[in-house]
Amino acid sequence: MPSLKSSEAPASVGPLWPAEAPPVGVSRLRRKVNDNLTAYGLLAAALVVFALFSWYPIVRGILLSFQEVNFVDPPKWVGFDNFERLFADPLFATAWLNTLEFTVIALVLGFAVPFVTAVLLNELRHAKAFFRVAVYLPVMLPPVVVAMLWKWIYNPGPGLANAALGAVGLPESSWLDSSSTAMVSLVIVSTWANMGSTTLIYLAALQTIPGELYESAELDGAGLFKRLWHVTIPQTKFVLLVLLLLQVVATMQVFTEPYVMTGGGPEESTVTVLLLLYRYAFTYNDFGSASAMSLLLLIALAIFSGFYLRLTRTRSED
Repeated sequence: MPSLKSSEAPASVGPLWPAEAPPVGVSRLRRKVNDNLTAYGLLAAALVVFALFSWYPIVRGILLSFQEVNFVDPPKWVGFDNFERLFADPLFATAWLNTLEFTVIALVLGFAVPFVTAVLLNELRHAKAFFRVAVYLPVMLPPVVVAMLWKWIYNPGPGLANAALGAVGLPESSWLDSSSTAMVSLVIVSTWANMGSTTLIYLAALQTIPGELYESAELDGAGLFKRLWHVTIPQTKFVLLVLLLLQVVATMQVFTEPYVMTGGGPEESTVTVLLLLYRYAFTYNDFGSASAMSLLLLIALAIFSGFYLRLTRTRSED
């Protein structure tokens, strides 16, 4: 037989048996570990950012409230001297009373008006999108722009508010220039600027109510107000309670409207807690007292929130 040449030698073949694959359990465990590492890595990044921009300022503010800090001299531990200085300031009690007054009026207007608006929007059959956009539009405006716009509207000279009153034969009002009307005027601005988001939340809650409940109420002879009282409000109770708490917390921290529109006047009738805090920090250069006031506000809101949640949970269980 003729001999095979080297070029005609059979090609080398691989191993007869393929490499063994890792067991199914090991592969699944490895995949699970990789997924968990990715998740924990993303969570750690979020926690770092949250701690840096949220927890650290809170802890730093608590420490500043017990120090004398003006960013000129080194910080000095003074204990409760900042709190004593606040309690001795006549404007301290005035600021708290004004803030509580603003909150109460805002609850009467700012809590009821968005709910009624949502009920009306829910009953519309035409131009729903237009009216929803119209209600939400003020939320998209910067708060300072809203305050400057309404400051012009309230202007006793060419202001739109007095022009509207004069057009219907009503006497003009001093609005921001009188201590009897300034606070109500600020609440109107705050309600107009912030009601869009609340209205849409109420509207979403209303659309989850089964239509059969209204049909049953109508068959029983219930009118509009009875349906509202016996069907709408009970079905949106949870949303109402949550938004009530959020509104109290938000209105207790009102700052933009009194700062831009009245500066705390007239006769300090619109000085709020945050406005006085701002004065201590950036007018009096007393950051220790400003931090002490922020700590007092934090404690007051925490106590109110805890009491409110306890009360609402007890009533819901009953």
